[in-house]
Amino acid sequence: MSLQEDFKNAAERSKTDIAERPSNEDLLKLYALYKQADEGDITGERPGGFDFKAIAKYNAWEELKGKPKEEAMQEYIDLVNKLASK
Repeated sequence: MSLQEDFKNAAERSKTDIAERPSNEDLLKLYALYKQADEGDITGERPGGFDFKAIAKYNAWEELKGKPKEEAMQEYIDLVNKLASK
């Protein structure tokens, strides 16, 4: 299977194969890795105000700026596998 196919499978598995709810840290990491792998570097302005969830998601994705899509895909796959095996 190609990395792209493995990534798509991991995205599907993240919805069904993870029995226990991941920590907030792992959820943010999943989100950021997925966005970096799917869309590349973050664009747009950081959310303001009191939308702390949106700010946390923005910050997590922004930390991955410059990471190649393929590397983000592999890290996402590895994290889903780790969480699914718990």
